[in-house]
Amino acid sequence: MSKSYLLAPSILSADFSNLAESIALIERKGGDLVHIDIMDGHFVPNLTIGPIVIESIRSKTKLPFDVHLMVDNPADYLEPFAKIGCEYITFHIEACVHAHRLVSRIHELGCRAGVSLVPSTPVSALEELLPIVDMVLVMSVNPGFGGQKLIPSCLDKVRELKKIQRNRGFSYIVSVDGGVNSETLPLVLDAGTDLVVSGSAFFSGVLEGF
Repeated sequence: MSKSYLLAPSILSADFSNLAESIALIERKGGDLVHIDIMDGHFVPNLTIGPIVIESIRSKTKLPFDVHLMVDNPADYLEPFAKIGCEYITFHIEACVHAHRLVSRIHELGCRAGVSLVPSTPVSALEELLPIVDMVLVMSVNPGFGGQKLIPSCLDKVRELKKIQRNRGFSYIVSVDGGVNSETLPLVLDAGTDLVVSGSAFFSGVLEGF
């Protein structure tokens, strides 16, 4: 039975010593996109990989790359990831003053623009961007580390975003990232989520069967 949502496994929880095999696993298990968390140690208290590593795996799959910039100064990262061939580039509203300009630049580079918000940021902070973004990423944990528990109240943001989308005819998709496993997935989907990001649960096999 086909699933009713898009799945973007996060390679933050993959085997970094063999990313090519992790990409192949995503394909075998029916992933629709590859979610890539970019952390700078400033916006979040962790460091991950950069464009050089992502470029090395771009040729391993035809699946779209969904880059999540958890960084200060996200404008500095756009061109390197666009040049590699990443289809989605998502930045945090909390890290950007000139967000409208940033969305426009992502589109100019030929990519789809996403905007994300941490659990403490309300949907109202995105009001001026919702007509022009392609994706809204709702963080259901405080970003920086994998394996955290989903904060249930964050799903209210999904419901709010879907209501706005219906009422105003916007075309963005709503994604949820953080704490998605076999227990929380039904709740995430019931809220109206279009795209599910999963790291630990996916690579441990917990999400199989959905």
